[in-house]
Amino acid sequence: MSKRETAKHKIDRRLGVNLWGRPKSPYNKRNYGPGQHGQKRKKPSDYGIQLMAKQKLKGVYGNITERQFRRYYQEAVRRRGDTGENLIELLERRLDSVVYRLKFVPTVFASRQFVSHGHVRVNGKRVTIPSYQVSDGDTIEVAGKAREMALVLEAVQSGERQVPEYLTAEYTAMKGSFVRAPKLADVPFAATMEPHLVVEYYSR
Repeated sequence: MSKRETAKHKIDRRLGVNLWGRPKSPYNKRNYGPGQHGQKRKKPSDYGIQLMAKQKLKGVYGNITERQFRRYYQEAVRRRGDTGENLIELLERRLDSVVYRLKFVPTVFASRQFVSHGHVRVNGKRVTIPSYQVSDGDTIEVAGKAREMALVLEAVQSGERQVPEYLTAEYTAMKGSFVRAPKLADVPFAATMEPHLVVEYYSR
């Protein structure tokens, strides 16, 4: 278990944003950094701005390690097109990201656990790897008895988030599909993400 699973909201105050747009975030009440000098932050350097952008983007996807995140960046560089847009696409194609965006679970952390416990099928086959890359046209569905879990039913009925246009959801059948690759502007981030600064950070 990663440290962020047990103290997931601490990153909000540290980075100065409500990463997931949740009402429980401590940033909603104390929108300054933690500690004795939290309200006296110095202006960050260019490196500090790039680092914060990287931490924000990595944090919004939950439990991604630095090693995993760097691999996504390297794959984004290898592909044609804008590296920042490629990076967002790779992160949004993660199965746990797709399950979260489809509103089958309330948080990205719950999504990772939900997939790991075998509650999700892709094109009819059970997949237990949260980082599994979903392809265009793939069907993602909640498996068996998991459809009746309170966690799932509450998430589906919640008005806290909307399903983005690059996905479709059919809640009567508890399934959805990945329609197309998203661009940065398509992704409903609760806080502003700046992948170009992440690219600058890794290309130093």
